[in-house]
Amino acid sequence: MDGVSTGVRAAARIVARGDGRGGTSLPVLQGEGPLAVRRTRASGEEARVLLVGAMSGPLGGDRFTVEAKAADGARLRLGSSAATIALPGQTKEEARYEVRLDVAAGAELHWLPEQLISARGSGLTVTTRIRLAAGARLVYREEQVLGRFGEEPGRLTSRLAVRLDGRPLLDQELSCGPGAPGGWDGPAVLAGHRALGQLLVVRPEFVGAPVAARPLGECAALCPLVGPAALVTAVAPDALRLRHVLDGALRDLS
Repeated sequence: MDGVSTGVRAAARIVARGDGRGGTSLPVLQGEGPLAVRRTRASGEEARVLLVGAMSGPLGGDRFTVEAKAADGARLRLGSSAATIALPGQTKEEARYEVRLDVAAGAELHWLPEQLISARGSGLTVTTRIRLAAGARLVYREEQVLGRFGEEPGRLTSRLAVRLDGRPLLDQELSCGPGAPGGWDGPAVLAGHRALGQLLVVRPEFVGAPVAARPLGECAALCPLVGPAALVTAVAPDALRLRHVLDGALRDLS
């Protein structure tokens, strides 16, 4: 903590690299406070890590940071043990959650956490920055739920910025809830739905065989990006149906 904010400061750092024997080692696996990290059973070449929430939050004024790097030859899958719930704190100051992912050429990173739930009265800004070298592979899933059951949401702002080989691949921001720009719940954005998410898949194979843009049911769409990438954007009435759509899209892209 510092003299300005009464919130909690917490960081987690993960570094994965190929071990030269067909697997992935984790030379750096650090977490603190509410961001505990645990290695789970590996699968083939892939190392698997879970973020385990050791405290409630993020609360108002909190500052959380997660940094993960997949270095040469690494195959890394990152998830979380439970949903993250943004809650109001003792201060009106909003919470901030930063995610920084870095994937080297030939490495692969899967970011597949559970949902982020924006509870009534909370304020949270999530910023995700991803740097991909040429030839890197990425699966990135983001799911947000506005309010718990029968509850109005808090204020939630989410920005995703991705650079591939030093060039912008995707940069977008969305704000929802009280105080967000008008229209966020209108027919052009959420249309009354309370779960929203996206799936970004980056694979070198898409250079020669890009995916075709198409709708995925009534409330989801698959779009190719300029580069070897595909983006799925979806809204749904609840988290269960949102996950069903995104899981189906990932199977189709695998």
